[in-house]
Amino acid sequence: MKKGQVYEGVIDRVEFPNHGKIAVPGEEKEVTVKNGVPGQKVRFSINKVRKGKAEGRILEVICPSEMEIKSPCPHFGQCGGCTYQNLPYEEQLKMKAAQLKEMMDGAVDGDYVWEGVAPSPLKQGYRNKMEFSFGDEYKDGPLALGLHKRGSFHDIVNVPKCQIVDEDCRQALVCTLEYAKETGLPYYHRMRHEGFFRHLLVRRAAKTGEILIDLVTTGEFDFEKDFGGKEWVRRLLALPFTGKVAGILHTRNDSVADVVRDEGTEVLYGQDYFYEELLGLRFKITPFSFFQTNSLGAEVLYETVREYIGETKDKVIFDLYSGTGTIAQVLAPVAGKVTGVEIVPEAVRAAVENAEGNGLSNCSFWAGDVLKVIDELGETPDLIVLDPPRDGVHPKALRKITDFGVERMVYIACKPTSLVRDLEMLQGRGYRVERIRGVDLFPGTYHVETIVLIQKKTS
Repeated sequence: MKKGQVYEGVIDRVEFPNHGKIAVPGEEKEVTVKNGVPGQKVRFSINKVRKGKAEGRILEVICPSEMEIKSPCPHFGQCGGCTYQNLPYEEQLKMKAAQLKEMMDGAVDGDYVWEGVAPSPLKQGYRNKMEFSFGDEYKDGPLALGLHKRGSFHDIVNVPKCQIVDEDCRQALVCTLEYAKETGLPYYHRMRHEGFFRHLLVRRAAKTGEILIDLVTTGEFDFEKDFGGKEWVRRLLALPFTGKVAGILHTRNDSVADVVRDEGTEVLYGQDYFYEELLGLRFKITPFSFFQTNSLGAEVLYETVREYIGETKDKVIFDLYSGTGTIAQVLAPVAGKVTGVEIVPEAVRAAVENAEGNGLSNCSFWAGDVLKVIDELGETPDLIVLDPPRDGVHPKALRKITDFGVERMVYIACKPTSLVRDLEMLQGRGYRVERIRGVDLFPGTYHVETIVLIQKKTS
């Protein structure tokens, strides 16, 4: 088997995150390909062969899987945003549950209660936040505004019919692209580091219907004189949104990195925040605040956290990696005290403000790295909730966390592979896994949230 060779085969299974496995007749090596589903017969080329492993790229689906359906999204396959929209939702859940359980079975010592993957209340139009990128449809092609083409860093796919956002978001996208084309201004070229248009950020609350629209550009051109910001605002406000526009903003970003970064935001209409509601609480959200992108799914997630954490009356709870304090505030009404720790200062300020707005006086929030701040809190928790970023908990921080010796911990993971690593240390330091449940916050994709109840071992 050599690089560049082309084979045909059937995808036998798909391992997390989206690694299809193909056995090639006459070859010892199993080939890994991305973006396939079990049962597909595909033609693929070999990209890499090393250390007994082979990786390939699907060139063509010769015969679809028996479980496949026509995707509800016309952009599926071209756009890299989704992976499994060609599967019925029930099959997506089965696949995620099988992948997650296989990983947890390999990571957990002893028996545990497996509770499957809870579905998202919405299967389509579930995202409350979307960052669209400007670019060209192909090299030197027309201006595009959408998502990256599957497998490409440069090309952008226009997604006016994207199904993971609602119609209000799609209208804002189409309106902005049409007006941007009329101006004739260039998009920001990631390699040459020149140009104007960078991103369009749209946020829409599921419960309140409030909408925040933010155009991110460089400062290479005058926003009002060259772009005509007032006309863009006028066109957006004339759209037949079902929700209400809370604010229209312009953010300047001259950084080299291809990320949405705030180097100065101007309010063109309304305000620079909106409100969302979760489990009876109200949260103020700014353009760059972290907030779960699936509001209704987040309610399922947080209800599971409340169920897993158990009795909290008069208990002191640490909410580590607390973000904007949503979990802390969900637990606060039934706890003695909740202390959140978060490294992003803006998120901490939002958490404090939201807690005050919700009338919660038993919440406090600290800004800083968990590894350092945990030594400064001056108290010992009864219970701990961990909701770390994708890379998991720093090993030194995890040692300090386990040194508290709390009876129960709840670990929320957005990346199961990081969870697997952290469970090894947790179990080695006196804890056992009691229950595991997945929550599908991202239908159509391979992502899944995982919640684990961890109990202190008895002597």
